[in-house]
Amino acid sequence: MEYTTLGSTGMKVSRICLGCMSFGTGREWMLEPEESEELIERAIDLGINFFDTANVYSTGESEEILGDALAGYDRDSQVVATKVFGEMDPDNPNASGLSRKAVEQELEASLDRLGMDTIDLYQTHRWDYNTPIEETLRALDDAVRRGQVRYVGTSSMWAHQFAEALHTSDTLSLERFATMQNHYNVLYREEEREMLPLCDTEDIGVIPWSPLARGVATRPHEEIESTTRGQTDQYLEQMSYLQGGGEAINERIQELADEKGVSMGQISLAWLLHKDWVDAPIVGTTSVEHLEDAVEALEIDLSESDMDYLEEPYEPLPVAGHE
Repeated sequence: MEYTTLGSTGMKVSRICLGCMSFGTGREWMLEPEESEELIERAIDLGINFFDTANVYSTGESEEILGDALAGYDRDSQVVATKVFGEMDPDNPNASGLSRKAVEQELEASLDRLGMDTIDLYQTHRWDYNTPIEETLRALDDAVRRGQVRYVGTSSMWAHQFAEALHTSDTLSLERFATMQNHYNVLYREEEREMLPLCDTEDIGVIPWSPLARGVATRPHEEIESTTRGQTDQYLEQMSYLQGGGEAINERIQELADEKGVSMGQISLAWLLHKDWVDAPIVGTTSVEHLEDAVEALEIDLSESDMDYLEEPYEPLPVAGHE
């Protein structure tokens, strides 16, 4: 396993982060607790020390499963990230969003489910258009000062919104967002226009979600609809991975994978790992075998010409993932 410093935090994380959205019972393709814990244990065996979940993943089940699995290990050796924003209770209008009330009560609930005193990285899951960013940042700053949170981060938004948040923190001497969890992969590169250059300038840790394009970058494009996830993943329909040059990129991924004797997923992940502004892609999986493949992707060397070959067909796509 390789490790890197997460942005400007000084905290060391594995180059692969295990995404925990697949833990629980929220969707047909998700894992039961016993299977989830097996995956977490194998991740630790492989040297992964970075785990990302959220309060809304299976309405708290993912946090509970992760907390239970990590309870038998040295807490200080693990880096745990979770998120706040999404609706947790449809009957409670204050169980979502980024108001001080929502942040504080959801933070307490996440700590309880995880069985931890402190969350290493607490992230806002999306931009809250109904709450001033100053209020959210003050609530997060207080959480850091109370010792409930070590670092704060955020997720997909417009670059101008992120710049506003950073400026607000700097002006008011509040805890700054240290990480950006954004939508970025070989089939979706719109973040390269503004967000990633901003993160690079501000020394923000970048931990992309959907690094394998919800599975589209792991198999020939004509096979996507034959998979369980391809048939049931409602968010997949909202993405435009195969529009424009997407099919050509998918075919080139397959070509390079065959040439190097590795899987398409490993080529796609290796592409991300070769990007200087990426710290640790968040890899979600339901298979120990696929997890092991992801770790092996660290050993794949892509030449400059390989990178250019994969990127050349790309065409602009509709922005996806901010809402």
